[in-house]
This record gives sequence, structure tokens and C-alpha cells, in this order.
Amino acid sequence: MDSVQWSRDLFEPSMRRAISELPREMQRVCGYHLGYWDADGDATGDSSGKAVRPALVLLSAEAVGGAGSVAVPAAVAVELVHNFSLLHDDVLDRDAARRGRPTAWAAFGAGPAIMAGDALLSLAYRTLAGCGAEAVRVLHEATTALIEGETADLAFEDSPETPVSAVEAMACGKTGALIGGACELGALLGGASTEQRRDLRSFGEKLGLAFQHVDDLLGIWGDPEVTRKPVHADLRARKKSLPVVAALHSGTDAGRELAAVYASKDELPDTEIEQLALLVEKAGGRDWSRAEAERLVAESLTALRRAEFRPGAADRLDELAAMIVDREF
Repeated sequence: MDSVQWSRDLFEPSMRRAISELPREMQRVCGYHLGYWDADGDATGDSSGKAVRPALVLLSAEAVGGAGSVAVPAAVAVELVHNFSLLHDDVLDRDAARRGRPTAWAAFGAGPAIMAGDALLSLAYRTLAGCGAEAVRVLHEATTALIEGETADLAFEDSPETPVSAVEAMACGKTGALIGGACELGALLGGASTEQRRDLRSFGEKLGLAFQHVDDLLGIWGDPEVTRKPVHADLRARKKSLPVVAALHSGTDAGRELAAVYASKDELPDTEIEQLALLVEKAGGRDWSRAEAERLVAESLTALRRAEFRPGAADRLDELAAMIVDREF
């Protein structure tokens, strides 16, 4: 958490300046989404999200011998892309709450929320433009993979058969690509060698998939007082998250019972939603996803140690990886 706070202190002023450059109406929706102010425009004193991705950018720059400050534009750009995806994701999933209050589309309407997301994406590339064509290329590839992953996620909703491997590939794009890109961008701006860039990108991609496993676990079993998200929202929407798909393909009685409920279109009362969570657990989905998260973090740390990095910053990346897989927020 010290590393996250350090990175927030470094990149947050530039993030707020970037938002202030948006047209007034877009500022209003984006600043609300980021937690800077409420729906009436009054300051809340909050900061934007968990800020894991900016921390990875800045620590990656330091790990290869650069100063974190040189990578601040990339940290801001990555966080802007991440929030572009969240704004659109909330509309697509019809999620009405995020971080303990109404989502941007619930507060302002779907149209303004979509346009605010578009504004953040555009602003990300403007912010990164001064860092060179290679930096823009890295962000573009990560963003394209993210969008491809989101597209696959939507397609799974209407797909009767979704293999575990397909959901893992989707999560690699939806979550892993931007986290891997964040690490590579930090390395690039910190003056990394080709090998260091490759290893840091691999570290981030594996860490990103672990991150998605943990997110999916929290979406079913997380405490809403801690996560600030509605409990069991993914199950209510019959989302094919990683632990759910593992349970569906478990070959167990619980997995078959879960599949029958997922195939139905009936509205489910809260008591049955709780039963679905129990079925996922009985079918082994919870244990499998937790084990996968731990395995992926271990693999990510192997990639981190393949190259010569500055010891202190590499240790902080190690600590951040552990925080991601053990998090409860």
C-alpha cells in the first residue's frame, strides 16, 4: 500500500490537470466517475480507484533504473484507458453502483457516460503523445486487446458452451493486456533493454490474469462493505466469470445443477442467488480460481526475476503483486 500511495502522490496531480482540460460537461461526468466530486460538482476529497496500474507503470520505470517521474504521462494515460473501459463496462453490464455510489450512467444517463468514456480514451493518447511513437504503439496494442476481451465477454453471455480456456483468453485481453502494457510502458520510459521490457510485460500480463481471478472471487464472495459493490451481482446477471466457468465444467453434480440454473431465464430471488454461490464452491470453482491466482502470481515473479532490475523497485513490484492476490478491497 505504501507503493500505491507513493504512486498516487506522483501521478494524481497530473491526472487531475488532464481531466480539467476536458470540455465542461465531460469534466463533470468524468470527475464524478473518478470520485473527485459528487453529481452536483462538489468536491469529495476522494481519489480515483485503486490506482494499481499507475503504480505498476511508475515502479517499472524505477525497476530498470529510471526515475518514476519520467513515466508519469504513461501512468496517467493507462489510468485514463482503464477508466474509459469502466465507464463503458458499467453501461454494458447495467451495473448501477461502483465504489459505494451510483455509477456514472445511473447518475447522468447512458449517453453521457459513454461519451465521457470516449473522452477519457482520447485524452489518454493526447497525454502520451509527447512520449514518442513507440509508447503510443504499446498503449494502442494493449487497448485493442482490452476491447477485444470486452467483446468476447459480451459474446459469452449468449453462448451455451464456454470453455475455461476461452474465458482465460478473454481475461488475458480484458485485464492482463493493459496491466502488461502498463509495466512495459514504465520500462520503456525508464530506459529498459528489450529483454527488460519483455520480462516486465510478461510479469504484468500474468499478474493481470491473477488480478481478474481475484476480482471474480470478490464478485461472488467479497464483503460489499469492503468491496463497495453489490453482493452477487455477477451471479444475478449469470456472468460466466472464471470460477463459475470452472464450476460449470467440473463434471460434478453441483456443476450440473449450476448449469441448469444458468440456462434458465427466470428471475432469481436472493435466496437462490446465495445457493448459486454455494454451488460454485461445491463444484470447486472457488478453490480452483484461488489456486490459479496464486500460481499466476508465482509465474509473474519468475518473469520479474529473469532480468537485472534495481533491487529496491523490484521488491516493491513483488510486494504489489502479493497485495493484488491477497486484497479484500
